[in-house]
Amino acid sequence: MMARIRNSWTLIKASAAVLRADKELVVFPIVSAIGVLVVTASFAFPMFLAGFFDSIQQGSSQALGYVVGIAFYLVQYFVIIFANSALVGAAMIRLRGGDPTVSDGFRIALRHTTSIFGYALISATVGLILRLLAERGILGQIASSLFGLAWNLATYLVVPILVVEDVGPVDAIRRSTSLLKETWGEQIVGSFGIGIVFGLLAVLVIVLGIPVVALAILAGSVATIVLTILPFVLVLVFLGLLSSTLSGIYVAAVYRYAAEGESTGFFSEEMVREAFRPKTRR
Repeated sequence: MMARIRNSWTLIKASAAVLRADKELVVFPIVSAIGVLVVTASFAFPMFLAGFFDSIQQGSSQALGYVVGIAFYLVQYFVIIFANSALVGAAMIRLRGGDPTVSDGFRIALRHTTSIFGYALISATVGLILRLLAERGILGQIASSLFGLAWNLATYLVVPILVVEDVGPVDAIRRSTSLLKETWGEQIVGSFGIGIVFGLLAVLVIVLGIPVVALAILAGSVATIVLTILPFVLVLVFLGLLSSTLSGIYVAAVYRYAAEGESTGFFSEEMVREAFRPKTRR
């Protein structure tokens, strides 16, 4: 466990070196977060006013619920994947020795809008199916978790493939699965290391914040409570944005090594290769 954390920290430092060279890369996760909030509000508020959620609870609009659900997932996934594509596209420019701008990233994503939409549609369908599975009791939750993990692994390199290789979403999924199997085997152990480290930092912030917020609540002042909670919320938001940016940078580096056999001064070949464990042969 400690070795994995040390390796994750090395990956974070390498990704952070890219981010220091192009600080504007953090714009893409910010756009993604704002877009998700806008999409959620755009769907939730009108449905709330129309009494949609009450009708769903009564079982009178199940078909409509599925339609609205897939539409919500589709738009949300499109926003997220579009922003990630812009981030990965800009990161690829930097990893190849260029000097990307925010407009470069969005221009790359715009060139692949059709493929991004297709992948968003597939992802939205899978997401809705996994959610329906999770609502089928404990066995459904287990199945949803397993299928969700398999889906995340199979599609790990889809975004950079869409951006660089100019293929459709189905071919990108196949290519992603093929690259992972051929290069490292089927078991990824370090690719989510950045998320693990930032997850631990988030837990630490929450643990430190609980007693402080409790004292503020005991003070009985609304202003004190808000001013106490706000810094912790901002820190958590900052950690989330930083984690998303570094993860996007790292995915670009992994793809470059997997597809092109090249690494950069930011990521050594050993560093990227060690993020994966080759499949054990019996």
